[in-house]
Amino acid sequence: RGSVTKRMRTCVLLGLLASASAFTGLAPMGLRRATGVKLSMATPTVPFDGLSPTGASGPTLPGAADLDFLEAKPYWDQTGVTVNVAKAKDPLIGKIVSVQRMVGPNAPGETCNIVIDHAGKLPYWEGQSYGVLPPGIDPKKNKPYGVRLYSIASTRYGDDKTGKTTTLCVRRATYWDADMKADDPAKKGVCSNYLCDAKPGDEVKVVGPSGKVMLMPEDSATNTYIMVATGTGIAPYRSFLRRLFGEATPASKNFKGLAWLFLGVANKDALLYDEEFQVYLRQNPDKMRMDYALSREGPLNKKGGKMYIQDKVEEYSDEVFDALDKGAHIYFCGLKGMMPGIQDMLKSVCEAKKIDFAEYLEGLKKKGQWHVEVY
Repeated sequence: RGSVTKRMRTCVLLGLLASASAFTGLAPMGLRRATGVKLSMATPTVPFDGLSPTGASGPTLPGAADLDFLEAKPYWDQTGVTVNVAKAKDPLIGKIVSVQRMVGPNAPGETCNIVIDHAGKLPYWEGQSYGVLPPGIDPKKNKPYGVRLYSIASTRYGDDKTGKTTTLCVRRATYWDADMKADDPAKKGVCSNYLCDAKPGDEVKVVGPSGKVMLMPEDSATNTYIMVATGTGIAPYRSFLRRLFGEATPASKNFKGLAWLFLGVANKDALLYDEEFQVYLRQNPDKMRMDYALSREGPLNKKGGKMYIQDKVEEYSDEVFDALDKGAHIYFCGLKGMMPGIQDMLKSVCEAKKIDFAEYLEGLKKKGQWHVEVY
């Protein structure tokens, strides 16, 4: 536990991917029939040169045995979703199972895959969050630190499929001091550093689960899910993709729609869970696609500037709007700074299509197609 493996270098991975039908060629006709979404001619991919979680948190595929002991009846019924089972005044005491770095040496900052044992006492659904209470006293308030929320990156079954663990995707928050020419330890993120420095067996106070806005509706097997993330905002989508393609759940067996991921990070070393996602893409080329925006590596956007997440979504705006018109759900998760650029882009696309943006957005919200969780 806690070990990481160096992934294949660019030239090797490109050679492997060249033979996979998931990455080249025409979009399968079956997908167009099932979802009504017109796809582009090829699905681009980015060579992965970072690190990836190992063990139970590594790539997984559905086994021979059904995985359904935590399913609702019917499995898509969300009326029983619970929130705030454990509160700050009476948190669950969980235990750290593993902490693994999962970005390469050239990634800005450090991001860790953290597995916590909740002993089956704090069940959750994909799209929910856990709160963590870091130890210590907040010097500004002279009282214990408050709850920090983290989107859950595992399915309800946990990466080990026992139903007793949860996985968090945490970036260590540090603050660079130009005068010191180093990170200022007095300004580091309290909870993120606490979690990234944790060791197996350490106790951790957990509250929640919280939130319902990011839940994945499963009442239709042909749903299209458009998932837009920056950085650790990938967490809920990792739980979605693992449920749809990595486990033998009823949702996985019945799914005939499309899961479309947009992820924005600085460079290929900063990609999160890429090895796992590439496995799902190769296994399900008719049900999944991925598009990455690497702001520090390119390619450039259509204006000649850095490629940010809104620029990548804009490249496929016709397909995205077509999917939304047909009932697709669109999700946004990551730093709150992503949303102004996203909304400005959507507004400009609406203007080009002679659509009233405010009215269009309100319609998506009323129909439950618009899901946002930013921090």
